[in-house]
Amino acid sequence: MLLYTARRLLAVVGVVWAMSLLVFAVVHLLPGSVAHMILGEYATAEAVATLETRLGLNDPLWLQYWRWFSGLLRGDFGASLTMDRPVAPLVFQALGRSATLGGLALALVAGIGIALGIHSAVHQGSVADRALTLAQYVFIAVPEFFWCILAILCFAAWLGWLPATGFAPVSEAGVLGWARHLVLPVVALTLGLIAHVSRMVRSSMLEALESRYVLAARAKGMPERLVLWRHALPNALLPAITVLAVDAGILIGGIVVVETVFSFPGLGRLLVYAIEHHDLPLLLAGMIVVTTVYALANLVADLLYGALNPRIRHGGTAA
Repeated sequence: MLLYTARRLLAVVGVVWAMSLLVFAVVHLLPGSVAHMILGEYATAEAVATLETRLGLNDPLWLQYWRWFSGLLRGDFGASLTMDRPVAPLVFQALGRSATLGGLALALVAGIGIALGIHSAVHQGSVADRALTLAQYVFIAVPEFFWCILAILCFAAWLGWLPATGFAPVSEAGVLGWARHLVLPVVALTLGLIAHVSRMVRSSMLEALESRYVLAARAKGMPERLVLWRHALPNALLPAITVLAVDAGILIGGIVVVETVFSFPGLGRLLVYAIEHHDLPLLLAGMIVVTTVYALANLVADLLYGALNPRIRHGGTAA
């Protein structure tokens, strides 16, 4: 298991490095001039040329990449071109806020999704199972921005229970005020993913309940509760872990939409700002952070997969 973990960590490093090359290349192919973005459309050609020389934008791409990547290895993310501030504090402050949204959403998706999937599988064919199946199809099909708009209309505009946009730190608004700003974004993020996870858990749980080891456990007279929790559930959770790892990536994409609609100052909204203003250091740093988070989420999923199923062997050693 230790050898497998080391290999997976090296793979994560390789993926992040490869993505740094790809992201750097794609970002520098974006249309528009950074110098014109900063100086304005009426800037003179001499002023634009001077600024491009000062920012090193006329250097070869390989030299620009090495300058940026070597700084990244030292923990220097560069400075924002439009805000004239270090990028690292901006990115990590926004990441902390997005991590709060994503962490709460992923916890709710895992807990509620798995519970609903188990309930549907155990009560297959019941009215509750059919209602949940219909709801799953609806919530999977409808995109996040629709739930964002509906939540704002219902709970902010009409009922006035929750704020429609913004963010309030705990130090200023208290725990209750901080939590009120998180409710609608978290709900909008989780609805579709809960349906996705519960659907997968239902399918894998039904397959596990029909397996031979579950039939053998029941034949031995084991209580149904123990059959479900000790034999069926651990094997049914294996596909769910893979789905949760995939949903972590979907969650990152959903955060961009949700933070934009709710004006939540997280990493997703910061990336949208960087794209709109062609702020290359800010955009590069944000994309690298997103890539690293997604790669680490897949690493955690692989390790949990092996921990839940001791029969899986990695590199010749038992997981």
